[in-house]
Amino acid sequence: MIVSEPVAAVEPTPVVKPRWWKRWLVRLAVFACTFWLLLVTAHRVLSGRAYWWGPIDLLPPLAFAAVPVALFVVALLARPVRWRLSAVVAVALVLGIGYSGINFATLWYSPPAAPTDAIKLITWNTEYWDQDLEGGAPRSTEDFYAFLRRHDADVYMLQEYAHVDFTLADTASQALAIDQEAQLRAAFPGYEIVIAGRDITLSRLPVLGHRWLDSTTFLPEEFKAVPAGLRERPLFYQSQTLRTDIRVNGQVVSFYNSHIYQPPQRIFRLRNDPDRSMFDIDRFNFEIRRASYRAIAADMAQNTNRIVMGGDLNTSPSMGILSMIPDRLVDQTRALSSIYPVTWPATNRAWRLDWLFTTPDIEVSSYDLLEPAGLSDHKVQQVLLSAH
Repeated sequence: MIVSEPVAAVEPTPVVKPRWWKRWLVRLAVFACTFWLLLVTAHRVLSGRAYWWGPIDLLPPLAFAAVPVALFVVALLARPVRWRLSAVVAVALVLGIGYSGINFATLWYSPPAAPTDAIKLITWNTEYWDQDLEGGAPRSTEDFYAFLRRHDADVYMLQEYAHVDFTLADTASQALAIDQEAQLRAAFPGYEIVIAGRDITLSRLPVLGHRWLDSTTFLPEEFKAVPAGLRERPLFYQSQTLRTDIRVNGQVVSFYNSHIYQPPQRIFRLRNDPDRSMFDIDRFNFEIRRASYRAIAADMAQNTNRIVMGGDLNTSPSMGILSMIPDRLVDQTRALSSIYPVTWPATNRAWRLDWLFTTPDIEVSSYDLLEPAGLSDHKVQQVLLSAH
């Protein structure tokens, strides 16, 4: 008889549970990645459609690229779910990269060579004209006009032809009308001068017609009336775009000089006025911005001319309201040499608020953002274009 030796009992391998803090780090990574995907998805739906989304609209555009890149690292550290989280972050990056303001097109796009009859356009928010608001060395009215003349443009589209008094309690009353037509005619002999509200267009090419676009037509009824503080200068309220039809290279080109109201920001700053809540103020800004874009779209829908639209739109690349720009226009950002173009404030280069759009039949041979020499907080947009 064969007697088998007893088999020793095999002790089960103890299960090593992750330490509590590692479990919480994984949960935190899941939350962060999922939250960002939900935020970007909501941004695509709500930006430009809901005034209370204003605080998110004020995110730096680069965040829509930088945050997903950082979250990729976080996802890879969450080992149990790293690949699923990486997929979540990848979707967020794809959904948000268009809001980032990164000018990828400059890596492959080459503007066409300038023909001999190309014209120079300057479009610039002057920051309340010749009023010296930037500090540093004092700058005079003569310095301001000398700066403009130095650019020797064929067409100037300038914003904030006004002065400002920030001490006035009524914010609607702070922008003050000025009359410098005599100085303008002395500084720009031979130019035609077109003024509407706070926008001014100068042209040494033939002006065939002009009109200001009425934003109040598209406002809710409660906002249509001109505020009491602006009744002596109603166009400061009614018009945010000046259209001037100019003959360029034998073609009629409509130049739209635009200066859109600031985006809703009071909720973000938690700041009321004595007579209005931050919600009411942000809703007004939201409505008048949309009305201004609608006025532009409605006018362009009836306009068969070639079009150049430029100015201070007070709109960053991350703001969905940019989708209200008519589809027939081409964003000329591709012609800029910068991978991340910014225009405001000029001193620390944080945001892109100033833009240039054209119809496809306008050739832009060069597009540059120039320093304002301490005369404004906005960079100067300088463009070489032709219309054949």
